[in-house]
Amino acid sequence: MSLIGRKDEIERLRALVGAAGRGEGGVLVLRGEPGIGKSTLLDHVEHTAPPEFRIVRASGSEFEGELPFAALHQLCVPALAHLDTLSAPYRDSLMIAFGLAEGTPDPFRVGLAALDLLAASAADHPLLCLVDDAHWMDAASVRALTFLARRVAAEPIAIVFAARDQDAVRGLDELPGLTIGGLAEADARALLAGEKTDTLDERVRDRLLAEARGNPLALIELPKAGGFALPTPSPVTGRIERSFQSRMAGLPPDARRLLVLASADPTGDPGLLWTAVRDLDIDVPAATAAVEASGLARFDTRARFCHPLARSAAYRAAEPELRRRAHRALAEATDPAAAPDRRAWHRAQAATGPDELLAAELESSASRAQARGGVAAAAAFLERAAALSLDPDKQVERTLAAARATLDAGRTDTAADLLASIDTEQLDEHRHASVDLLRGRLAFVQGADATVRGPELILRAAQRLAATDPARSRECFLAALEMALVVGRAAGVLDRVLDAARSAPPATREPDLLDALVRWHTEGHRTGVPALRLALTGEDPGWPQAPALATVLAGELWDLDLHATIVDWLVRTGQDTGSPMTVRLGLSQVAVQAVFTGDFGRAIAATAEEEAIADALGDRPQLYPRVHLAAMRGRRQEVLDLSADAASRGTGQLITNLGWAKAVLYNGLGDYPAALAEATRTVAAGDIFLTGITLPELVEAAVRCGEPAAAASALESLTEHTGPAGTTFARGVAAGARALVSEAEDDYRESIGILAGSTLTPHLARAHLRYGEWLRREGRRREAREQLRTAHERCSEIGMEAFAQRAAGELRATGEVARSRSGHTYDQLTMQETHIAREVAAGATTKEVATRLFLSPRTVDAHLRNIFRKLGITSRRQLRDMPGLG
Repeated sequence: MSLIGRKDEIERLRALVGAAGRGEGGVLVLRGEPGIGKSTLLDHVEHTAPPEFRIVRASGSEFEGELPFAALHQLCVPALAHLDTLSAPYRDSLMIAFGLAEGTPDPFRVGLAALDLLAASAADHPLLCLVDDAHWMDAASVRALTFLARRVAAEPIAIVFAARDQDAVRGLDELPGLTIGGLAEADARALLAGEKTDTLDERVRDRLLAEARGNPLALIELPKAGGFALPTPSPVTGRIERSFQSRMAGLPPDARRLLVLASADPTGDPGLLWTAVRDLDIDVPAATAAVEASGLARFDTRARFCHPLARSAAYRAAEPELRRRAHRALAEATDPAAAPDRRAWHRAQAATGPDELLAAELESSASRAQARGGVAAAAAFLERAAALSLDPDKQVERTLAAARATLDAGRTDTAADLLASIDTEQLDEHRHASVDLLRGRLAFVQGADATVRGPELILRAAQRLAATDPARSRECFLAALEMALVVGRAAGVLDRVLDAARSAPPATREPDLLDALVRWHTEGHRTGVPALRLALTGEDPGWPQAPALATVLAGELWDLDLHATIVDWLVRTGQDTGSPMTVRLGLSQVAVQAVFTGDFGRAIAATAEEEAIADALGDRPQLYPRVHLAAMRGRRQEVLDLSADAASRGTGQLITNLGWAKAVLYNGLGDYPAALAEATRTVAAGDIFLTGITLPELVEAAVRCGEPAAAASALESLTEHTGPAGTTFARGVAAGARALVSEAEDDYRESIGILAGSTLTPHLARAHLRYGEWLRREGRRREAREQLRTAHERCSEIGMEAFAQRAAGELRATGEVARSRSGHTYDQLTMQETHIAREVAAGATTKEVATRLFLSPRTVDAHLRNIFRKLGITSRRQLRDMPGLG
């Protein structure tokens, strides 16, 4: 099979297939405008693949984009014979996702289960997976297939997607890609000549070549529209589609009706098509012969159009009544037991007006889709159900449900339109509050100025519910507070919510977290901190209602034990309930806790695991754990890179996290003016927890910069934060900051004495460093060396590179050279490799690690080979003795 002008593209595809044949799997996304030749390249790679390859194909459908896992199911059908080889959780997840069993699929498992299934199919023969029209895949399939595609490196599997470049698909756009451009002029002329267009005069031929811009399908299809004159220039896609419509116009009526029917059925199932065709009074043999003779479609094991644009042209050109008749016929032909949702969808497209029974049927389909993880499908069903509703109350409920599902699916513009369609003047307070809650969520995810509006809309819902539903009202107040935390206190939203919460309905139990927060806000730390501690540590603590808020408040209380309790609950609860957001929050906080206790290996492992879950969900990983870790390690470039990423996300608290991180980084590097600037900005933002932990950095930077007034003011603020807390953390940090201002030896020694009995190893190391620096300045070199040596050893052991270098510089000033120390094991490994090494060192099997990190066992083994090579070892047993992995 020879293609004109595609040598480089063919070579790239040949290399991909060749690597898969050697067990080195890969993925490639072919991107380009409609008609540019993506499908032709898929056909080429299919026909030229080595004979040992097993080939499976799938395609997205413009009319099936809402049905969950439709495209993934197509790809996996040939491999379903291997379903019984999967472990029960994976087998069950796939069966539920494909509608073969009842239940809710685990979003973590579907993609990995599909990978295991395809890997089992590729055990004897390498596998080539071709996915056409990937831009039309349903959202659930996109998540699963992009997840799978990133994990085939150790499998004999090659995956090629073809997608339009103007329809970016999140996930696919992050995979290796190849943009397919137009043919060079010489190749375009050769292709046009091969189409026997001798009837075109030279002037028309030149104009066609110019307007086609090397698009092969345009060059092939436009001359078939007939005539010697070309229409006014227009986009190529529209011209091609009109060319198909022009060819259809010349077909007999029965043939056109057959094409419309086939275009309305995205499955291409011939059994369904030939059953439905009876209701349209079509002469099947004659219509089939005419269609196939035109080259527009063919009917064999599936109904196949010559190009997706031909399908679109057939559907769009049909009269509305003919489209409704086609959908009605397909609905009648669809088995209500085997495919109730597709049947309901066809019935909805056939409807001419409101139909309460059909609306209820669509609502049931939405529930089934939601249970299978098809949020986009649920939204589509509910949106159509709302449009078909006769009962005004049910219409409002369905519209609210559709908006909620649409927002969950990430379609913010559609969610906004649905909410705007609701006449809030006619709503009771409870439903009006539901609208406010959704508008708050919508505003929050839309970002920029709308982010600030999110908490305020949630606050409005809380106030609406105060009289009719006090308990839910108080929950909304807490939700608004959690949301306001992300916005950042500098925006003023947090304080406005807390001010409004003073008039919240009374609590039904004491102590109450919301009341404690109001007290902290209005009366200050001295009385507010004890109230918060009581609310967070009592017999029936209220923090499970707002765990994200609780982790921050534990930091505000300088209470690492409370923080550890909350974090353990988060991880355990997330694993028990399968809630990805809860697990991710827990792992991120595990990483933060590990940074403060100096266990950087554990922080790296927890961060890698959170990133694996985010990747499984198609989401971006949390940044703040990486920010905290990079700052404490003294990694300037990494912090700067994370700063750029954070700036693109633009959330207030994340920026404040970066301010603290940079203050720590620059204090470690000895760049005190930069540390002072960052700490000053961060403290001014006033964020809960971050203000407190930044104040010691501000004190240190101000003292080193010769700014005694700024240092004294910061120390006073720090004392207000730490005094009521009274924890080891609070007292040790406060004593260290006080020593910098007072230059009293007792304060330096007190800080070391308090922190020596804690898990706060990094702060203890810094306390030794500050004392050693003071001793050196006092001319007490021998005593200084002892403290600086301890500081250098502890900073080096932990991996606090910048502070270790600062200690080494101080030691040199005393006349002693610091002993160089070998790097940490995790310095040689990636985050993911560190996690794998730690798990294996603790005795985990390859399969257990694969499950935890959402990798295939072969990929884990490949990582282990890299780990062994980097560390110069040969066995798992040797990992147990490696430093920094325990």
